[in-house]
Amino acid sequence: MSESEPLLPLIVEPAELEAALGTDGLLIVDLNEPALYAEDHIPGAVNLAYASLIGPRPPAMGTLPSVEQISAALSGIGLTRDHHVVAYDTEGTAKASRFLWTLDVIGHPNASLLNGGFHSWGAEGHPRQTEANNPESSDYAVSIGAAALAEKDYILSSLDNDDVLVLDCRTPAEYSGEDMRSARGGHIPGAVNFDWMLALDRDRNLRIKSKEEMTAMFSSLGVTPDKEIITHCQTHHRSSHTYMVLKSLGFEKIKGYDGSWSEWGNDPDVPVES
Repeated sequence: MSESEPLLPLIVEPAELEAALGTDGLLIVDLNEPALYAEDHIPGAVNLAYASLIGPRPPAMGTLPSVEQISAALSGIGLTRDHHVVAYDTEGTAKASRFLWTLDVIGHPNASLLNGGFHSWGAEGHPRQTEANNPESSDYAVSIGAAALAEKDYILSSLDNDDVLVLDCRTPAEYSGEDMRSARGGHIPGAVNFDWMLALDRDRNLRIKSKEEMTAMFSSLGVTPDKEIITHCQTHHRSSHTYMVLKSLGFEKIKGYDGSWSEWGNDPDVPVES
């Protein structure tokens, strides 16, 4: 399998993944807590601690860790650049999405999100495994790229750029400043609000809503593929899911702000709207 030939689509359905179980080059990554993983998981899946993907720089609590920490985490699950990764969790796939965004930041070629995560997998009767899978470690070399990552200074320099749009994926109360989770409430000037949970279809086991629904919702906010879209929330956990939704819709100019509101809202030197 070459880097240009993904094994599975970006958003993979449970039935598609079940059909691919055991395929050479497939690595299924479970982002659940170890206790949940021990109860049951997708056959062949390896467990990855979400905390290994985060390197807090207080007050910014969701920032990327060092390349050494990322490399250790990915090497620990046996990942190589030849692997096609499928990620999932039980919580609406935000953790899995943060992992996949991290893979985009470091330029890993092929990866997918399980649509609905373990919620859809389990609810629809797909096979489960209780035995832990302990892969042989690899040596994954990591470098941080700029294509999928936005930092505070980059956003500051883009505030007057009509071709760049900040998409705030927190709740409306957080966006308005009514719900304050940092020293200051409100939002980045010019940012538009999209609560990430609006993308989850509760009638279809927490899958992403249809492309038609999502396109209509985003278009109504001015979120269109001709613009560069920067997603954030409080720690770029929830907003990683929105990043993946945009990617699935064919948006090519998308970035995630890992500092998110825990950085911006605690910095007295940056502008805030409410």
